[in-house]
Parts: sequence; structure tokens; C-alpha cells
Amino acid sequence: MQDNSDLFDEEKSAPMQETEIENRTAATKCPSCGGEMSYDAESGKLLCMHCGTQLDICSKTSEELDFERLLSNDGGWTESHVFRCEGCGAQEVLDKNEIAKQCPFCGTTNIVKTNELPAIRPNAVVPFRVALKDAAASVKVWIRKRLFAPQKFRKSAKPEKMKGVYMPAFSFDSSTRSFYSAVLGKYYYTTRRVNGRTVQERRIRYFTVKGSYEMFFDDVLIQASGSIDQKSLNKLQPFQTNDSREYTKEYLSGYTATQNTKSGLECWEEAKQVIAGRLRAAILAQYDHDVVSSFQISTQYSGITFKYILIPVYVGHCKWHAKLYNFFVNGMNGKVTGKAPVSPLKVGIVVLLGIGVLVGLYFLYRYLGS
Repeated sequence: MQDNSDLFDEEKSAPMQETEIENRTAATKCPSCGGEMSYDAESGKLLCMHCGTQLDICSKTSEELDFERLLSNDGGWTESHVFRCEGCGAQEVLDKNEIAKQCPFCGTTNIVKTNELPAIRPNAVVPFRVALKDAAASVKVWIRKRLFAPQKFRKSAKPEKMKGVYMPAFSFDSSTRSFYSAVLGKYYYTTRRVNGRTVQERRIRYFTVKGSYEMFFDDVLIQASGSIDQKSLNKLQPFQTNDSREYTKEYLSGYTATQNTKSGLECWEEAKQVIAGRLRAAILAQYDHDVVSSFQISTQYSGITFKYILIPVYVGHCKWHAKLYNFFVNGMNGKVTGKAPVSPLKVGIVVLLGIGVLVGLYFLYRYLGS
């Protein structure tokens, strides 16, 4: 485990001050032996690796914050240093006593400190519940399922190099009322004679719908870090953000937390796009249709709340032919996603088999039709 303490939050609208960031975080000391304690994912407690002493973490369930907090940008967080990796540009928040280490995203060791620390302090955290060894086991299973990956790649991936990272994200709650109109189509078929044969033709009968629709959205989760894309985050969900805990630095002890690269307002704009997609699907599900010719919607939002939340992700990487491949593990349930190289030989074999099947079906069709 890596030793660290606290994070950051969203970007200020005003220019950032070019001043040195003071680190005010003190590591939790073991009451028995005086050693430093780290958060233990299996027990959910602070654990001393020297003598085995455990301490409970006093933290209550996190609370939703009013949307106006995103506009005010109050509540600074100046407890840690921010480090930037010179290899890939990823940013991490590390304890003042922790020297630069390997970057979890590219393996580069030349990590240097910057003085970029945003304003709002996280108010929620989803603690790690999966131990590193169990996350590594999940990755090994995931690698074995990459059927198109080269065999040597499967052997070269080293999940033991994984690192526990708290990723910044915003979750949003909102009530919505939408007004919509759409032109939908339903297939129907007609028959006619062509060259002495009866054939069916598919046609579309269009109809117009309109109305209003109300829906509540709970914890729409949007990542706020450039270190992991939204698509990968979606594949790792759920993170059980409704059961998140009130932020306290003890949960970060022994882990890393990545710097956010998107503000809360930027994340809210992305959340509205997610909400729009879900509204569209829910509204269209009311109607029996095959085709959507046009769809228009206007949505009103009310009672918006948010949490600036840290979510647990194990990050690992491996290289194949000088190219970097990252994989990610949900620190709550062990779900894995990532990218792997593709073997041209395996793809070629599948393509040839596919062509062979199509050719066989073609001649079978000609034979049966003759």
C-alpha cells in the first residue's frame, strides 16, 4: 500500500494563486507501537502493519449538498501536496512525507510537485472494500478472458503492480419535468407479385406523440478526473454511492487520490446529457414503435443536490510493443475493465472462418433456391 492522505476538488473560476501549498496532514500513529497506520479494505478499519492494532474510523453517512455550493466554490482544502507525473501528466495528492513514487498509470518514477490545488473539499468517500490481493485475482481472471489478446501479453500483465487510487467524481440528484414531442414509426408489410413470385415489402406507418413526463434521478455519477474516462467508469459501476461515508482522511491513509481535471459545473453539464438519454429511453418505452423519425424534449430541473465524492479504483498497467495498456478494478466489488492488445493472427483466423461460413450459407441458399 502507498502512504498518503488527502485530496482536492474543483477548479476555481478565479486564477489560482502562485503560492506554495502547505501540507498540514499528519499520519495516524498507532497507539500501541507508534507506527503509521493505513486503511485496511477487508476490515474497514485503520490497521498498524507493525503490530496488528486496529482502530475504528468515526464517520457517518455522507450528505447531499445544495447545488448553490458549486457556484460559490467555498471551503478550501490545503492539506496535501499535488504531484504531477512528467511521463503521462497524471496528478496525484500525496502526503508531505511521501517521496515521488511510480505513477500508477504509466510506471514513470519522475513525479514532481506542483502548486495546483482546487477549492472545494470532498464531502463523501466510498471506501475500498476489496483487498489488493483479491483485486489482483480478479485481473488475472479478466486477462484469461481476453481471447483475442496475444498469449505473451497474458503472461506479461502484472497485477501485482496495481495501486489503490481514489478517483474524484460528482454525483447528482435531481427531479425533472419534461415536455416532449416525437414522430415515431411502426413497420407493416404488404405483399405483391414480382416476376411471378410473391414478395413482401416492409413499409412504415408514422404517428405523432407528445406529452409531459416526470422522473427523479438519484446519484448520476460523473468522473472528474482525466485519468479514467467516463466509459470505463460506467463499466465499473455500481459504486454504491448512496452508502458513501462522510469524508475523512483516514480512509485515504495508505492510498493515493487523483487530481480532478473537470469542475463540478462541467460535470453537471455531462450529467444532464446522461439524464437526457435516460429520459428519452423512458419516454419512448411507453410507445410501441420501430422507428424514431424525430424527438424533441425540454426538461426542467429542480431540487438539485450533489456530492463531491471519492470512489475507489485499483489502477494497473502493462506495456506491449512499447504501447501502454491500463486496466481498472472497482475497489468495492472487484469488477474489472480495461484495454488489451489484439492478436492479428487470431483476428485473421476468425475473419477467415466468418468468410467461410458466409460463403457456405450463400451456396446453401443457391442450392435450396434452385
